[in-house]
Order: sequence, then structure tokens, then C-alpha cells
Amino acid sequence: MPVCIKDPCGFLCILLTYIAVFYADYVVIQWVVLQTMRNSLWGPFNAVLFNTIIFLLGMAHLKAVCSDPGIVPLPQSRLDFSDIHTGSQKSLQLEDWTVCTRCETYRPPRAHHCRICKRCIRRMDHHCPWINNCVGELNQKYFIQFLVYVGMLSGYAILLVITSWVGDCPHCSEEVLVKQSRILHSVILVLESTLFGMFVGAILADQIQAILTDETGVEQVQSMRLKGRPQRRSKHPRYTLMAEVCGRGHPLLWLLPCMSSPSASRNSPSSPGGTLHQYEV
Repeated sequence: MPVCIKDPCGFLCILLTYIAVFYADYVVIQWVVLQTMRNSLWGPFNAVLFNTIIFLLGMAHLKAVCSDPGIVPLPQSRLDFSDIHTGSQKSLQLEDWTVCTRCETYRPPRAHHCRICKRCIRRMDHHCPWINNCVGELNQKYFIQFLVYVGMLSGYAILLVITSWVGDCPHCSEEVLVKQSRILHSVILVLESTLFGMFVGAILADQIQAILTDETGVEQVQSMRLKGRPQRRSKHPRYTLMAEVCGRGHPLLWLLPCMSSPSASRNSPSSPGGTLHQYEV
């Protein structure tokens, strides 16, 4: 189900993301490829490859933005929580279902409420303003793909700029204004790529660690706050944990944003007692 969070900070971050990406594309094409690789086959090769990464980045980002992160559906009618502390809720406690008083509904294990989305999200890791959406069970794959492609684009841009300034360039313009513009844009692109590359690299490392330890960002924070709370210990192999997020196909297909997200059923057990309608008034 497509989502649209009306968060000004989220809209601003999305705008800044695309401005940075399109500026990088402009600098690479206008001031690197056309200036230093005009008469070489490396020119069109780098231009096509760079824009292919941008296309994949855009697809992954749009899917992360527009995809349902795993929103817990609201009940069709109000629920009665008056007997929440009585023995009649034994099945609820056994299956680790909890009650969200903000959504006024029962939520499955490992679901948490997002104050920005104003809904409960299954396996919520965090709310990311750069996609204006939560990172949860159903869109974490696309979020990781977005991070990977931003990192690849940043490294590629730095490599192209360095390559363009190493060695002689007989085809480069000798005009002072052109040289100054080329230097200015190259410096800005390197700084931008370095900052974005370091930023997404840190987030990507955190995401991979969360998957391999089978503990979301929210659960990590809760574990730190509750020092006596035992940490989750997954019995699954690391490949299985990665496949649960990225898909059951070949690992080379994990980076394709056209592939569907893993099924929501992997961590969405049926509601306590069968269905939620048993708790409706």
C-alpha cells in the first residue's frame, strides 16, 4: 500500500537527495566526460555506466519512499482493552502480542509505533527522513539498495574526478574561466561525494549489523535502555538472515530494485486467538 507522510523535513531531505544526485550527474557529464574524454570510448562508457547507477538509485529510492514499510492494519471497529490485565488475554501474552494505545489496536511481535508515521510498523528499524518513510519489514531491502547505490555513485564520482586530473589532457580548454569552473565543480563534487559516501557507509554498516544480529534499531535502543534485558540471539545462519530481507533469489539479484520485496508473512504471525475480530466490541 503506497504511503505518503506529510513531513516537511522528509520532503526537504528527498529534494536535497535528488539535487545532489543530479548535480553530480551534471558535473560528471559536463566537466569530466565532455572535457577530458570527448574523443575517447571511455567517455560514452562512463556516461552510460554513471547514469545506469543513477537510474537504479532512483528506482530503489522511489520504492523505499512509496512502499508500505509493514504498517499494522487498524481494526474495522474499536477494540475493548478493559480486560487487558486479566487471564482472558493469556493467548495474547503467549504469542508476545502487545497493545498500542495510540493506534488502539493489537500489534504483532517486534512491531513498534512511529510517532511521525503515526502507525505501528512491523520490524521497525527507524524512521528515515531521507526516504520520508519508516524502514521496516517490507522496504528495508529497498533502503539498503539505495544506500549501496549512493555509495557506489560517490566512489565512482571521486574516481572519475581524480582520473580526469591525472595526466595530460590535450583536449581540455585553455580558457581561464573554463579551467576555474572545472576546478570549482570538481572540488564541490569530491566534497559532496565524500560526505555522502561516509554517511551512507556508516548507515549501511549499521543496517547489515542489525540484519546479521536479527535486532532492529529500535530493539537495540531498548536493549541499551534496559540493561537487564537479554539481547536477541538468532539461531539462523547469516545467509538466511540476509535472504529474509533481500529475497530468496541469488545474492547477485539482491541489488535489483525491480525484484519484489520478501513476503510479509515471514515475521507476521496470525493474531492471538486466530483473528482480531475476537477482541472487537
